[in-house]
Amino acid sequence: MDSALCVKRQQFSMHCDALEEDIKLLSEPFKVFDFDFWRRPHSHRVMELSVQATNTGTVHAIISWWLLQLDEKGTIFYSTAPKWISCPSSMEGFNSSISWSQNWCDHWKQCVWFIPKKGLSLLKDEEVSLLAVHTDTSISYEMKTLSQNLELGQSELSAQKYQITLLPEKIALYSDVNWRCSMLKAIKNAMKQKTPSLCVVVDDSIFLAVALAHLAKGSHVLSLFPGLQEKGAQYLQAVAAANGYSKDHVEVQKMSELLTSQSFQEKQIDLLVGEPFYYGNNSVLPWQNLRFWKDRSLLDSVLSEGAVIMPCKGLLKACAMSLPDLWQSHQCLQHVEGFDHSVVNSTIGACGGLPPGQENPTLPFSVWQCGESKKMSDIVTIMEFNFLKTISPCSGKAKVEFITHGKCHGFVLWIDWVMDTEQSIVLSTGPEQRYWKQGVKLLKEPVAVGSHGSATTDCHSADIETSFDPSTGDLIVDYAFS
Repeated sequence: MDSALCVKRQQFSMHCDALEEDIKLLSEPFKVFDFDFWRRPHSHRVMELSVQATNTGTVHAIISWWLLQLDEKGTIFYSTAPKWISCPSSMEGFNSSISWSQNWCDHWKQCVWFIPKKGLSLLKDEEVSLLAVHTDTSISYEMKTLSQNLELGQSELSAQKYQITLLPEKIALYSDVNWRCSMLKAIKNAMKQKTPSLCVVVDDSIFLAVALAHLAKGSHVLSLFPGLQEKGAQYLQAVAAANGYSKDHVEVQKMSELLTSQSFQEKQIDLLVGEPFYYGNNSVLPWQNLRFWKDRSLLDSVLSEGAVIMPCKGLLKACAMSLPDLWQSHQCLQHVEGFDHSVVNSTIGACGGLPPGQENPTLPFSVWQCGESKKMSDIVTIMEFNFLKTISPCSGKAKVEFITHGKCHGFVLWIDWVMDTEQSIVLSTGPEQRYWKQGVKLLKEPVAVGSHGSATTDCHSADIETSFDPSTGDLIVDYAFS
């Protein structure tokens, strides 16, 4: 039911350079809006364009960027297009005066608008109508071929009542057959350990809620849906028949109601699960999802003896990385073209080159979008979070051995989720995965490193120490090179 579960209809900021090998262009670049900064801005405009397809394929997204005219005469231009975009034929006469951003800049992302459902199929040379609308803060698109109508069908209108919109990364994760198979295998293994009478999904995982309702026929399934709430409940009801379970087989209830409800005081939870995924936690550090551990601890008094917890453990992983583009883009500002910009460093969250006494924060990034990157060490496990026990402060440390020569710009940290006690199913959220953000601890200054076998005087290893405070959810990261 692709109309019931879809990507949120908005523009998403992404570094599209990283998508070069995954993209097939279906049109030439074209102009959408002109914004004259000399004049009073329009708060709302609508533009209808006709675009010709240059290739046969399916349109999944519209990518847009700025072409900035820097002088009044129109002789100097600056483009923020992806590096794999060529100059449009309509501007070939200006080509010599267009400056293309060759250096990766974190602030020059492109905007991506995803086409609903499975996209729009086009033939080469086919004309497509594009309706573009902008407000003070956003731009939206509607696309159709000449044979289509933009008006929503009746089935789509009814689907909007229980429609759930998720980020592109989450839709992509739910579309990953390997991830789905791993989760289903973990659920089946958990049910073999103990036949559950009451199963609880503590987070906003609609996948786990539907899977349990389908697989655990003799059990009562309860979803907390702290973020989705009523909309999640409507979704579960709407997809019940399609997934082979009755509407009364699964229920949505708040945490407070579960702990105080008289009907549930007589029952105990045999299976407690989560991905973990919390709706609205879009740009948070990986350890913010340890909310799962906190929720599990709140329910400790209603867990049955030998209750199965999934995931049962979290592994804090780390590796040293070369991230020259990210570090350069986030280093402190000093004097630029004769002007002192240092006053804005704290405002923009500058990292590299901080004054003595100030420590770089750990920030969430999708490392695969962060320009040039290279692993400088093997992956190490710093500490474990044991979800079979209630939440508590914990700390750990590990030695990182460098495996190659070069510059280390920081450490990347993430959590691998161990789904079963045998550790046969481990779901990684590391930098090679596109579905999650990692925590990046940039160094104040890049450090020259090398392997132990090298004859250089570079650093050969580093010690990383971390400590987790459950009262705040913060993870402190310290390091020392040797």
